[in-house]
Amino acid sequence: MELINSRRMMNIGVMTALYVLMTVLCAPLAFGQVQLRFSELLMLLCFFNKDYIFSLTVGCFISNTMSPLGFADVGFGPTATLVSAVLIYAFREKTNLLVASIFPVVINGFVVATELHYIQGLPFWESVVYVSLGEFICVSVIGVFVIGMLSRKKGFMKVIMTGTDIQ
Repeated sequence: MELINSRRMMNIGVMTALYVLMTVLCAPLAFGQVQLRFSELLMLLCFFNKDYIFSLTVGCFISNTMSPLGFADVGFGPTATLVSAVLIYAFREKTNLLVASIFPVVINGFVVATELHYIQGLPFWESVVYVSLGEFICVSVIGVFVIGMLSRKKGFMKVIMTGTDIQ
């Protein structure tokens, strides 16, 4: 059983809060068929530390309580986040950051498009394209750039790797 120390708990809490804050600040862009949820760039932290699987899933859950899609988004959104985060972490040694960024692009594209189709009656394939494009911009373009640059900084890596074997 892994020990969860106060520093590790703090990192998990801060990342959860940061995801929620980033989503709320760009709320008009974070929900709907065309969405730019900039908080999704944080998904790439799961590439380095499994703790962020939990914090980002909870952050998505909290954020989606404010979703115009209602209760469905509280269930489906965090589930898509959880699956994407687990896949990013599971394949971290077999791939690079850019390839890992494709998991949330594809998974959110299909999950959110399904919600939009059944709840709002929007065209499924059109929604897949729009949601995936927004996710690609936030995670694969902005996220890979930002997290890639930050991962070269020893101080940043020390902070996000708290609680792992690599410190």
